[in-house]
Amino acid sequence: MRNSPLIILSLMLVAGLLEPAGACAEQPNIVIVLADDMGYGDLGCYGSPNIRTPEIDRMASEGAKLTAFYAAPVCAPSRVQIMTGCYHARVGLSYNPFPHAKRGINPEEHTLPEYLQEAGYATMLIGKWHLGDAPEFHPMKHGFDDFYGYPYSNDMWSNNPRSKPSPDADPVLLKQITEREKYTGYHSVHYIDNPDSRRSAFPPLPLYENEKVAETDPDQSTMTRRFTESAVAFIQRNKDKPFFLYLAHPMPHVPLFAGEAFAGTSCRGTYGDTVEEIDWGMGEIRRTLEELGLEQKTLVIFTSDNGPWLYYGVDGGSAGPLRDGKTSTYEGGVRVPAVFWMPGTVSKGLVSGVTSGNMDFLATVADLAGFQLDADRIIDSRSLMPVLMGETCDSPREYFHYFAGGRSTGYPNYTGIRDSRWKLRVEIKEDGSLVPIELFDLGEDPSERFDRKEVFPEIVDRLLEEAVQFNKTFRQQLRPAGVTDYEWK
Repeated sequence: MRNSPLIILSLMLVAGLLEPAGACAEQPNIVIVLADDMGYGDLGCYGSPNIRTPEIDRMASEGAKLTAFYAAPVCAPSRVQIMTGCYHARVGLSYNPFPHAKRGINPEEHTLPEYLQEAGYATMLIGKWHLGDAPEFHPMKHGFDDFYGYPYSNDMWSNNPRSKPSPDADPVLLKQITEREKYTGYHSVHYIDNPDSRRSAFPPLPLYENEKVAETDPDQSTMTRRFTESAVAFIQRNKDKPFFLYLAHPMPHVPLFAGEAFAGTSCRGTYGDTVEEIDWGMGEIRRTLEELGLEQKTLVIFTSDNGPWLYYGVDGGSAGPLRDGKTSTYEGGVRVPAVFWMPGTVSKGLVSGVTSGNMDFLATVADLAGFQLDADRIIDSRSLMPVLMGETCDSPREYFHYFAGGRSTGYPNYTGIRDSRWKLRVEIKEDGSLVPIELFDLGEDPSERFDRKEVFPEIVDRLLEEAVQFNKTFRQQLRPAGVTDYEWK
């Protein structure tokens, strides 16, 4: 029996002998599935006591589970990290673009799907984009052959009770959503009854098929199923050539909707229903790959874009033992589940606490598929293949840096640094200097309950020195977000 192509591929990668991907006869497929606002504690394999995720749990047991894997604090910054392999602050997109935004992903950035497209891959984005909705920001201008999904979040629609009243709103649905927000507590926390605090009315949510709007304000209870079916169909269409599928579910971001087969079936209310439907979708993708004999030549990754949106109470997820949630750079806001599955290549049952993150997808895929990253720009991505294949227990980077979201100016809102054990949170003063505010021992205290700044001043000094130097250099290396002069009708 001849050797498996993936065994040969792995050996060549280790030896550094692999030719560029375009010259490789057996190019591996890549599938990245991204949940929206799913917390670290919302999967069975990460300790959820009341959400059933047997499909993702199976993938974790057959593949690898990373326990110190980082995203960004909010949606768009995470997505730009996946696309560019860079800290979101480096590429100027540290905030969430709204409908008809003037900023988005810079057309000069070389994205993950562009690399793969150039290597002969079929590429498709299904679900949420959220890197700008002007024509020059469209996903098909950034490496995707096909697009089926939303240009931004599922709550940026006519039925958002936190925006000004929209003439396109469904009065019955809007009332249901408003009452639900009151129940969860978000309604009163953010004072949305004050007209002066409300955002401009959102337009109807567009569902795109490639470059055309196919529907507006679609029935969101059907979308997890429809996006999953589209993903399966894409895999089936491209079974005889290499493909890259990026399935970015809009759920479990509020407003929550579960399909008819899942509504009311979980032990965790509507939030649990939506997560369990996403888990079902992962099973459909895995079974399709197995039926087509593609499982050993396809890297499948499941993760989330940030921590849970805790403002929404029971309609938000759980960070498990971690502190805080979405929008925060405490661990619960940025540390997310990450499962890697590729039988025969990814070590079975591996559980690793190496410091890593979603910006590492680019270098990992480049390592696996055999293409070279650009040398004319700084890329923060590091390959996880040596970790995933069980060759090392060491992190691909010595330090990880934390950046908050919310700035639209491109100024890096630097908030902290960690090594393999210690995390130092800092504050930037008006003069640009960094001041240490908290030190946590993530090895013994991943919940960040005990500030050790006064106990270990030498660790504070060491990390602060590194942070100061990094921040100084980083601010000299910033690249801008894309800017459009497009006028919407």
